[in-house]
Amino acid sequence: MTEQQATLATETGVVLRGRSVGAQGESTGDLVFHTGMSGYHEILTDPSYTGQVVVMTYPLIGNYGVAEEDAESRAAWPEAFVVREMASLHSNRRANSSLPDWLEKNNVVAIEGVDTRRLTKHIRTQGSVRCVISTTDHDEASLIAKARGAESTDGRDLASVVSCKEPYSWDAGYDESYPYLHPATSGARVPLVAYDFGIKKNILRSLAHCGFDVTVVPAWTPADDVLAMGAKGVFLSNGPGDPAAVKRSIDAVSNLVGKTPIFGICLGHQILSIVLGAKTHKMPFGHHGANHPVRDLLTKKVEITSQNHSFAVDPESLPGSLELTHINLNDQTVEGMRHTELPLMSIQYHPEAAPGPLDSSHLFQRFRELIG
Repeated sequence: MTEQQATLATETGVVLRGRSVGAQGESTGDLVFHTGMSGYHEILTDPSYTGQVVVMTYPLIGNYGVAEEDAESRAAWPEAFVVREMASLHSNRRANSSLPDWLEKNNVVAIEGVDTRRLTKHIRTQGSVRCVISTTDHDEASLIAKARGAESTDGRDLASVVSCKEPYSWDAGYDESYPYLHPATSGARVPLVAYDFGIKKNILRSLAHCGFDVTVVPAWTPADDVLAMGAKGVFLSNGPGDPAAVKRSIDAVSNLVGKTPIFGICLGHQILSIVLGAKTHKMPFGHHGANHPVRDLLTKKVEITSQNHSFAVDPESLPGSLELTHINLNDQTVEGMRHTELPLMSIQYHPEAAPGPLDSSHLFQRFRELIG
């Protein structure tokens, strides 16, 4: 690949110059940092990153290339990708391509050779900031103006953008090469409907591993259509954007509460909390990483978790009908809840990992037991 300049500018006036290691062009979005040392392919194929420009804090990225079987969805979703150093060579017997080639093929603008530590500290100080990365415009004033005019994730229903358009079935568990902590559930399969707000393949594999036969439906599917499917429960998936903006999904879930068991994660957790009377807010810089400690208040155990969210549930807004079940040990934010009377549970983080640890994978089985 011929070396070409790329420039990153933030709405706060930071301008950094580096090299293009992806597609040519220009992209804008909310700048967030991810603290994982690996898992970049899973991150890039996670629909929850729609609307965001991802900064990897680990200094060397791309050393094991890209293995297509690890993709978490059908496409690449971050608006752009930022690394300190892109590996010049990759080594992995499973790899199909290098990361730069994959980024170019999937039309992801990417930059290397910038001070990612400085960017991370800036985000931690300033909060989430909008930015632009360009391979075609290198004028500082022009780029800063573009960053200030960029669309934020605030108030946007991005779940409807990334969701599937038609229902489909899923019954495949983990393949033989995938690590797991708990044996597959035996016995009769349980029909389940999963709302796709940006669902990842490893969520579907985890549900199938626990004995569910899953029907995935679009984010806007009415409650009556879901109930007519005769499923034993409903799953609310992860997804991007502002939970308060996903109006059609909030309406649908409102009409499901009290009629079927529900398990929500990430955006699904936030939507369920809104339906049950709580409020959400945008965090200063969110949680994006694979090493966040969470205490399970029901078992008193601490689990290391994979997280990706920029919005959170306000703990002061939790109604009396909701019991706090999980807290983040870094900042005490809400990480999980359950209803005191109805079969409803939700968590803010990602028990399916991919990337990240498997400490919390047992929660899919907890939902299976909740259904009975």
